[in-house]
Amino acid sequence: MTTIAVYSLKGGVGKTTLAVNLAWAAATLSSRRTLLWDLDAQAASSWLLGADGPGKWPASAAITGDVDPATLIRATAVERLSLLPADASLRHLDRLFHDLDKKKRLAKLATALAADYDRIVVDCPPGLTDTSDQVLRAADLVVVPVIPAPLSTRAFDAVAAHVSARKGTGTPLLPVFTMVDRRRALHRAALEAQPDWPVIPMASAIESMTERRAPVGTYAPRTPAAAGIGVLWRAVEKAVARQG
Repeated sequence: MTTIAVYSLKGGVGKTTLAVNLAWAAATLSSRRTLLWDLDAQAASSWLLGADGPGKWPASAAITGDVDPATLIRATAVERLSLLPADASLRHLDRLFHDLDKKKRLAKLATALAADYDRIVVDCPPGLTDTSDQVLRAADLVVVPVIPAPLSTRAFDAVAAHVSARKGTGTPLLPVFTMVDRRRALHRAALEAQPDWPVIPMASAIESMTERRAPVGTYAPRTPAAAGIGVLWRAVEKAVARQG
């Protein structure tokens, strides 16, 4: 089992849509038994994959150990893709991790799910927090969405510096340009500066996810957006293979 976190210091960079599409790619393009674990209290990934209304237990109960995380998992409309949904109980997740004082709590929970899944994709809340530190310890690879603009690039640099400063973390980062508009000179310059980074375009197919409540590949498989997701997923699998 491999844990892939989708994480950014900044919000509004396409993190959630990227997490959903990568989870779809794992389940569909690679035929992996995949779990999307939504840790963002906004629960956008959960909503996009069809989760409506609260479950019997709050999402935070899986973190505290009051309930086995496996009992909260729901099926989705995508074959081989399951969902561990978020809800508003995660809005104090940083405080919860701090109070638990168990630095590898998330890693332990992910390991417990290893028998049932080949890939766990984690949609993380933004910010450098106790939650992000838990994610860095749990993840085998961290995918970092970056809008090709100075502020977003600066945020990635801050994440990279934070990771390199943490002794024993060594979590590899995979940056990916998101919301790319090649008509913009600023975007073209950023892509030229980092030609090896995968690229996800600004596309109506991705914007339609909120209407369709489904990954792009399920309704627009021949679009540039779907092609970009496929290229990114192959880069993820190569990075994971290198770690193995």
